[in-house]
Amino acid sequence: MGKKLIKRTFTFEGKRYYIRGSTEKEVYEKMALKKRDLEEGRVILSGNMTVKAWTEQVLETYKPNVGEDYRDQMKARISKHILTYIGSAPLKSVKPLQCQAILNRQKGMSKSHIEKLYHEMFFIFDRARINNLILVNPAADLIKPEGYQNKRRPLSPMERKHWEKIMDTDDRFLLFQLMYFCGCRNSEAARVMRSDFSVKSGYPQLHIRGTKTENSDRLVPVPLELWNKVKCRTGLIATNQAGNEHTESSLRRLTDHLKREMNISMGCMIRRNQLIPPFPLAPDFTPYIFRHTYCTDLQRKGIDIRTARDLMGHASIKTTANIYTHTDEDLMEIAAKKIGAM
Repeated sequence: MGKKLIKRTFTFEGKRYYIRGSTEKEVYEKMALKKRDLEEGRVILSGNMTVKAWTEQVLETYKPNVGEDYRDQMKARISKHILTYIGSAPLKSVKPLQCQAILNRQKGMSKSHIEKLYHEMFFIFDRARINNLILVNPAADLIKPEGYQNKRRPLSPMERKHWEKIMDTDDRFLLFQLMYFCGCRNSEAARVMRSDFSVKSGYPQLHIRGTKTENSDRLVPVPLELWNKVKCRTGLIATNQAGNEHTESSLRRLTDHLKREMNISMGCMIRRNQLIPPFPLAPDFTPYIFRHTYCTDLQRKGIDIRTARDLMGHASIKTTANIYTHTDEDLMEIAAKKIGAM
């Protein structure tokens, strides 16, 4: 998760190319090198080009409008799980057996991860087929291995109690508070600036500059409890220990620290500064729980589903409805218990 990239385009022999970089200088240097390579015939589209070279071409050409966060995740996934094994192989030499082996290595990972990797590998080779670089797609008709289903949930009453007990003990936990109080995704929370907050008609609000979906860029109300913590700050609200924007690795470390503090608050024993099992915190606890809790809290407060969809930045109301349905089931159980006690 780095700074926002600058994107420029140019056309060569009727084909558009997309160049990205951290600065204008970097972008134009890359553009000059790309043009030189094209003019000298160094970039030749053929079945002999490597899978890695083709993947770079196909992502540049066919995925120019993908959000930055998703693009980074997609490139990292492809690099680690596909290019590591066949990146140096010529396109035309890749066999279905190799593609199946790549997919088989994902056994035991989440169904979501397996599904994404399957479609990305299929896309890479199918675009090569469409461009007549290969005769058949070696990633077609692959068998997906078994994976586990991520079941997202809100904080349990006990988790909420201990979260609210520790959330102000570490300034870095403001990132999770942005998720809890405003429904930010973790990548969105990591980029929130003080200048993104404003007050309208006496009510504080936050401009979340999301990129994951077309609805990600949104305004959300800010509870006074959070507003009082951020109104006197400047620059980035939730930084890493060095005071900079979080990276994926610093977010992982912060999550581990949060889990440790939650376990300690919930009564986990410590010996020589190490936590001693059993751990009271549920093993499926992840930072996303804060965002899910925000959505279920909206439902409990009577916020209609369309407004909730906008506040969450969901692309489809079906995603919001899935969360609201689970909350309805919880409320139904509470009502049933109350009726049974009458």
